[in-house]
Amino acid sequence: MLKLIKNDPWLEPYAPAIEGRYAYFEERLKALTENGSRRLSDFANGHLWYGLHRTTDGGWVFREWAPNATAIWLLGDFNNWQKNDAYRLQRLNEHGDWELTMPDDALCHGQHYKMLVEWNGGWGERIPAYAGRVVQDAATAIFSAQVWDPLVVTYKWRKKTFRPQRDPLLIYECHIGMAQDEERVGTYNEFRERVLPRVARAGYNCIQIMAIQEHPYYGSFGYHVSNFFAPSSRFGTPEELKQLIDEAHGMGISVIMDLVHSHAVKNEREGLGLLAGDPSQYFHAGERREHRQWDSLCFNYGSDDVCHFLLSNCKYWLDEFHFDGFRFDGVTSMIYYDHGLGTAYTDYGTYYNGGQDGDAICYLTLANALIHEVKPTAITIAEEVSGMPGLAAPIADGGYGFDYRMAMNIPDFWIKIIKERIDEDWKPTALFWEVTNRRADEHTVSYAESHDQALVGDKTIIFRLIDADMYWHFSKGDENYAVSRGIALHKMIRLLTASTINGAYLNFMGNEFGHPEWIDFPRQGNGWSYKYARRQWNLRDNDRLCYEYLGLFDEEMIHLVSSVRGFQKKAIQPVCQNDGDQVLAYLRGDLLFVFNFSPTRSFTDYGLLVPRGTYHEVLDTDCTRFGGQGLVDASVNHYTCPDPLYRRERKEWLKLYLPARTAMVLKRTPASAD
Repeated sequence: MLKLIKNDPWLEPYAPAIEGRYAYFEERLKALTENGSRRLSDFANGHLWYGLHRTTDGGWVFREWAPNATAIWLLGDFNNWQKNDAYRLQRLNEHGDWELTMPDDALCHGQHYKMLVEWNGGWGERIPAYAGRVVQDAATAIFSAQVWDPLVVTYKWRKKTFRPQRDPLLIYECHIGMAQDEERVGTYNEFRERVLPRVARAGYNCIQIMAIQEHPYYGSFGYHVSNFFAPSSRFGTPEELKQLIDEAHGMGISVIMDLVHSHAVKNEREGLGLLAGDPSQYFHAGERREHRQWDSLCFNYGSDDVCHFLLSNCKYWLDEFHFDGFRFDGVTSMIYYDHGLGTAYTDYGTYYNGGQDGDAICYLTLANALIHEVKPTAITIAEEVSGMPGLAAPIADGGYGFDYRMAMNIPDFWIKIIKERIDEDWKPTALFWEVTNRRADEHTVSYAESHDQALVGDKTIIFRLIDADMYWHFSKGDENYAVSRGIALHKMIRLLTASTINGAYLNFMGNEFGHPEWIDFPRQGNGWSYKYARRQWNLRDNDRLCYEYLGLFDEEMIHLVSSVRGFQKKAIQPVCQNDGDQVLAYLRGDLLFVFNFSPTRSFTDYGLLVPRGTYHEVLDTDCTRFGGQGLVDASVNHYTCPDPLYRRERKEWLKLYLPARTAMVLKRTPASAD
């Protein structure tokens, strides 16, 4: 019996389905590795064969997989965009591989090109599937591939080896284009120079970058990908992206990217939708081809050629750009035939009712096997909302092999409670259960909010708490009740979420200091404005505004969590969950976390039964540096008081002053008798 099932007896009725999926993975792995005679990473080398490359003799070779094509030419600056026999590809085999070899002077660095593909009944200009550089003409808005000559431009890595820090993993989710104050698209260089130092100073040890793969529509947030092997040129050159990653590694910061393999853009000229006249070359045929809610195309993961393309894509980003892993987007959409839409996942039966796409599940398992084979230290994260068991369990145990899964229940919970419950109804038992509700054998990424909660049409936590008063009362000294309440709860929500992780914590760029307003990319509806597609760092840096309070608190919180070795592995031990008083307390190692969610009641000498010792404050949401009232004296040591009833348990009473709507963290120094 697989360990996944042994760990959870409730899965036993579904053992045949789980074991069948695992057997299917082993079967496909065996086929792709030729009965184990080669590694999976030897199979995933499509990027080294297809596309445009320099040859050993200094010339050029271009290859494309296009089984439905009847003829292919390269068009570009080099032949005035006209068909020319010198740039006509030859079909190599029945598989549908095409090839063109050219002398050194046939192409020059920086020139633009496309394929002209003909098929029975039609033709079209197309960007090659494996193009590593795609640019948009500023005047015409037309995209084309660009010759990127490794003999002209290359990047010499300074940090050739790097091991991500996972003790714990602290993720700063970011977007290159909107990472600047100005109302425009930011660049890789600007992010490297201006934002990376902020991330390092704030204590995060990982950045998760969105929108790297080229996408025609900027407002898609990078989720409608057209060119899977091309880093978006709107942010700069491939070498500038490499320098960003290299310098991040030099700061001890790992870099993972949002990888979109769940669907692809429908655009035919830029994308894969009709590369050579066959709409199902990469995608499903019939009704399954289109994801109607996303207006995109769905990959056929049962095709070995599609798996070859996608697995090669994984390896390419790891090898060529030294990424440290991936956050797989839209996993729910991949693993269910109905994309997880309209289904309430209320019991295990819904995970094994025949509505699951076994090919997609197998692909994700293969991808995790490949990624960790290519880079054993790589980080993989599943963005999955249904709660499918085993996503972040080892493959050998019957899982999918992800290192982490997103704890998507937590931000949904915070939104719900802020919207629907008055402060007096915030119950510690419910709060504590939600942030710790996860499978014991799977690591999660906990977060209070990500980019999803910051998009136009939604609201960030700070805006839900304070709303329009942020515009009028966010200057220091001018805070009204709404602002004071919002600042206090913003800190408490983040502390509770970050301090209960069992793997990783994530924050979206700017949310740590309560970035105002929403994210809205340029579009026709807003007059193509960049006003909301940026981060206003000037607000965080202004010491006259309350944003500084939140930014400083987040820094202290992150540094505290990262200062404890193996923090995420230390057991969370409940100390107090008093719904009547709205007091919550728990231990992690030598750290005691105490929350008083009551909006009106402060408590003097509140008793907590804890391991005996001396406790001193290391973090307090009510500190004046963080916009609090400073009602607790941080210099005071708190000593436990013995109680004969608990002598055998080696526990004693700790009496604390708990101001209303505050939280504190105390560190224990064991008593000498311990």
